[in-house]
Amino acid sequence: MVKIFLLFVGVLGVVGCQSFGPNEVHRTHPLYNEVISRSLNEQFLLNLVRLRYRDNPYFLEVGSVAVNSSLESEMSAGVSIVSAGGDTASPSGSVTYKQNPTVSYTPLRGNQFLKQMLSPIPLEALLTLTQSGWSVQRVMSLCVERANNLDNAANASGPTPTGEPRYERFRTLVDILRELQQADAMELGAAAVQPNGNAAKKMVRNLVLRFKGGAELADKFRELCMLLEVPVDSTELVLTSNFFDKPANGVAVRTRSMMGIMFFLSHNIRVSDADEKEGLVTVTKQPGGEVFDWGQVTGRLFNAHSAKARPQGAFLAVPYRGSWFYLRNNDLETKSTFMLLNQLFNLQAGDIKTVAPAFTIGVGGG
Repeated sequence: MVKIFLLFVGVLGVVGCQSFGPNEVHRTHPLYNEVISRSLNEQFLLNLVRLRYRDNPYFLEVGSVAVNSSLESEMSAGVSIVSAGGDTASPSGSVTYKQNPTVSYTPLRGNQFLKQMLSPIPLEALLTLTQSGWSVQRVMSLCVERANNLDNAANASGPTPTGEPRYERFRTLVDILRELQQADAMELGAAAVQPNGNAAKKMVRNLVLRFKGGAELADKFRELCMLLEVPVDSTELVLTSNFFDKPANGVAVRTRSMMGIMFFLSHNIRVSDADEKEGLVTVTKQPGGEVFDWGQVTGRLFNAHSAKARPQGAFLAVPYRGSWFYLRNNDLETKSTFMLLNQLFNLQAGDIKTVAPAFTIGVGGG
């Protein structure tokens, strides 16, 4: 009887060990990863929709996840006497699995909100993103509001404006940059300078865009210089945040904040005709009174749709004000922009450091 009981205990122990420990991490880690990732993505989309309706966005970050797992076993054995003079053992037992997850949430507010959402994207971020493989066209279109006298829908960095934006010449600019990037005809790097030669002032970091494409692409770079109103014989451009004291070949760049980028994208969220008629969203008009299509500004970057019922097979979908707002799963351009939006959000949460000089830029794919 004792041998049988000990064998039973051993079996329970082996079963418990095999289903716990490392296997438990293997089972639960992907699940929590998937749920938290989807939840944060849905929060981003929901906040974009809120901005479309001029409702307050709200960010609630997952601060920490603590999962306590336990395995409890219970074993017993009963002994009965039979007429033949022998005894029999009747072992029994159970294994109970318990999991007690604790999730803490941290609202984004105060100084962190100011830094992460309202502070302009630093020029170093443009370099970091393009060096990590992002298309210079997508990065500049999202992050830059103005370059010299080229306006990239500056009035779109807040609530939906009533008048149409200016954006056509800036679009030509980023298209040329993308063409040069794909041809490996330019280098982008960081260079530290001191404003007005005063060593006591804080160091200001500029970016330098250098042309290296050869004669076949020289006309494209000259067109770029003409758009930016710098000398057409320039071989490099200095990108700076200083609008008042820049060199002859300087390009004064004003970047958007994270909130400005979200407003910029939110104008192209399609809402129901009923919501437009009820005045729940602003309708932008052209000078002649025609409705302006924001798809002309951000349509190749980001498109969000709405429907009365939850769409099947959407990449992301959130309910709001009686409608479902969603991103299509096969809209790769929108998904790329949405991914970049998340990276910018995380980038703004920390300090961006670059080493100067660092003249390099990849061809970029996204």
